[in-house]
Amino acid sequence: MTVRDVAVGLIGTGAVGQGVGGALVASGLCTSLLVASRRPEQAAALSDDLADMQAAYGSPVRPYAAAVPEMRDCAAVVVAVRARFTNARATDVRMGGIQANTPVVQEIAGQLAGYPGTVLVVTNPVDLMTRLFAETSGCLRVFGVGSSLDTSRYRITLARLLGVSARAVDGHVIGEHGDGAVVCASSTTVNGQPVPVPLQQVRDELAIRPGRINTGIGRTRCGPAGAVLFALRLALGVDDGLTELSAPYSDSYLGIPLRFIGGEALPCMPRLDGAEARQLEAARIKLRDAYQAVRGIPAQALPSERNL
Repeated sequence: MTVRDVAVGLIGTGAVGQGVGGALVASGLCTSLLVASRRPEQAAALSDDLADMQAAYGSPVRPYAAAVPEMRDCAAVVVAVRARFTNARATDVRMGGIQANTPVVQEIAGQLAGYPGTVLVVTNPVDLMTRLFAETSGCLRVFGVGSSLDTSRYRITLARLLGVSARAVDGHVIGEHGDGAVVCASSTTVNGQPVPVPLQQVRDELAIRPGRINTGIGRTRCGPAGAVLFALRLALGVDDGLTELSAPYSDSYLGIPLRFIGGEALPCMPRLDGAEARQLEAARIKLRDAYQAVRGIPAQALPSERNL
């Protein structure tokens, strides 16, 4: 596949959808960009705005307003929808959209049932929505974009705290894109050498950074768009490399490092110490139970003397 014959679908015209659309036009990663929204006039408006950008920048990417079923021939589809709701949560903020976003994601997944390309889900809570899309649609290449953004924020934060370049930091944030995120401090290196990680300072910054951005400009845009663009380059086989995406892990979907070679993904888990392994297990159980609740599946009983 060459960039010259690649079409990408974008579903959702809100803050993240706008950011992703702009990033795709500027990058020249695809030739056609199909834009869909539950409100067709919004898809038309965003595609017009992106067409203005294309002309001004001289990009090869041609944006079009489209319906979701028209995206079946796309090499990849980005799902960045967000239902209208008020999130009053002070903790577990990303879980606040689970009830509102579930039927929207289910509807889109039904429209793309059996789609053979790559799907990148950005809608929160992204680990649950990724699994929901995958199981509803039957699509085999469905990934969620969340932990890669957490990892980028971790590297930026640690670089600032240690006074080094972010490029010198190699480390991961895995698990839930949310309060159950696992900072893999034990395997983090700077310039290839292990370093002591000020975990509490890191966790504090990771917790408040999204809210600080939202308070200042309304929604996060550029960070998620960058994470989506990087994941697309790997999934489409343009580049080889590693990123953290939500994918099947045990009986749940969690953010894990995936190494892409020629567009094919291979899990590449970092070494975890005991505390990190326990945190990852807690995230797995939390997301498994939350998914079962939203699908109306009875929670699994904990092992006991009667059911061992």
